[in-house]
Amino acid sequence: MGVVTASDILADVAFCSGYDVKKADVHGMSQRGGSVSSDVRFGSEVHSPMIPANECDLIVVMCEEEKDLHAPQLREGGTMITPQDIDLSLLKNKRALNVALLGVLSKYVDFEVDTWLSVLRRRFPEKLYEANEQAFLLGRGGSAQ
Repeated sequence: MGVVTASDILADVAFCSGYDVKKADVHGMSQRGGSVSSDVRFGSEVHSPMIPANECDLIVVMCEEEKDLHAPQLREGGTMITPQDIDLSLLKNKRALNVALLGVLSKYVDFEVDTWLSVLRRRFPEKLYEANEQAFLLGRGGSAQ
């Protein structure tokens, strides 16, 4: 669920920022330990949710083992975001790793921080919002306190 939730949040932020957005999830055999992936494309006009090989600007992986699997999608000069980009010892709620990685991603895309936080507030119940806000800010490089 972390991958799908994160991609839903990214798609919502892009849409709220005025972009045309397309999203596709691939679940494979995730129930049996397989990979779950999600493509999110946004721009002034997007015709397909699928991102061709070697054309992805940014990739976020939830675990280090996924890096090699998704590396062929990354364009030359693209960026791969991994859990190593976060000081995990400061992540209070480990279940919010996906949102912390979105915080890292937010430094590479031109969306207002307030838009991210507004989408997080809508996405999570009040009891979970604070932990996710802290995770997002940690990933962004701000205080997680």
